[in-house]
Amino acid sequence: MAVPFRKTSKAAKNKRRSHLALTGATITNCTNCGTMIKPHRVCSECGFYKGKEVKTK
Repeated sequence: MAVPFRKTSKAAKNKRRSHLALTGATITNCTNCGTMIKPHRVCSECGFYKGKEVKTK
């Protein structure tokens, strides 16, 4: 079985893992009622999407 010849340094390990950081969810305001919603989704409070009523409350 293959074994690493040298220990992986902290710098090399951190460079490899640099793209694994978590990012926060994007949240926008509903244009109709101002509630915080995820983008490209119907507002659960008022039922509007892009200024049009999609779902009746």
